[in-house]
Amino acid sequence: MTEAANPALSPSAPRVDTPRLCLRGFRPDDLDAYAAMCADAEVMRHIGAGGPVGRDNAWRQMAIFIGSWALLGYGMWAIEERASGRLVGRAGFLHPPDWPDCELGWLFGREFWGRGYALEAAGAARDHGRRALGVGRLISLIRPANERSLRLAERLGAVPGERIDFLGGDTWVYVHPGR
Repeated sequence: MTEAANPALSPSAPRVDTPRLCLRGFRPDDLDAYAAMCADAEVMRHIGAGGPVGRDNAWRQMAIFIGSWALLGYGMWAIEERASGRLVGRAGFLHPPDWPDCELGWLFGREFWGRGYALEAAGAARDHGRRALGVGRLISLIRPANERSLRLAERLGAVPGERIDFLGGDTWVYVHPGR
């Protein structure tokens, strides 16, 4: 079933367009591309337990992202390259129970690294979240060895706060300015 056939999917994930990207709700037909990202050891090296995850876990993540919109009114967007229509990553908000705070996070397929997509998508997500969704304090949880994400957080204006043990690993809590 596609999103067009079932409008209840991603019921409140608003579409946000940037010059090159579309931030939109996840759809069932995103699974193959998203599972391929999650299966890439280099992409997943600093995420969660630090390794690739299977298609079943990728599907569960997508379900969590969709559910977050329904439960919290904000969440993680699928990031689509407007020129090609391809799923290139995800960006947005994670705030499950027992999370340190609302996290601005991102993940992109390796073939899309170095194009500025993460900065464009994360900045658009942050700005839309604060302006239209009522998202307040934002953090980004980043492993110290994840130099690309550390630089991105700083380009977004975030500053390093405390270091914590999070999901079994040493993690920087970057704090984004604003509310």
